[in-house]
Amino acid sequence: MLARKIAGFAISKKASDILLMDLRKKSSATDFFVVCSGDSEPQVKAIADAIRDGMADIGINVWHSEGFHARQWILLDYVDVVVHVFHRELRTFYNLERLWSDAKIHAVQDSGKTVKILPSPKSKRARTRTKTSTQKKTRTRVSARTRRAKA
Repeated sequence: MLARKIAGFAISKKASDILLMDLRKKSSATDFFVVCSGDSEPQVKAIADAIRDGMADIGINVWHSEGFHARQWILLDYVDVVVHVFHRELRTFYNLERLWSDAKIHAVQDSGKTVKILPSPKSKRARTRTKTSTQKKTRTRVSARTRRAKA
């Protein structure tokens, strides 16, 4: 899987908070986002360079890239996978995780020689639905009591 290889290249430069976002059911623009952070501008550039060079070494060239001059948010577009390398502070500001919260989001972990994709936690949406149905039942009970009291 291309996104897993990209995550491995990011890990090689000590990227933090790496997430793999599965957008296949949410967007036709791309299949996956790989989102990661660096603690400084040089690290952000080093992570992006490692990804770009590593992908080129396996014969896959970046289709489009942006942000190499500012080094705050570097975007690498591989068509099926779009990589966002953020400076930590800027990532908090843009919060792509919230923007795409309805996608399956998997944390990526460095487990030595391999990249480990962790299972997606239960979505907030599922918890909200449960809460909403409970609230509906409560409202129905209150409405029935109110009607009986008025009668």
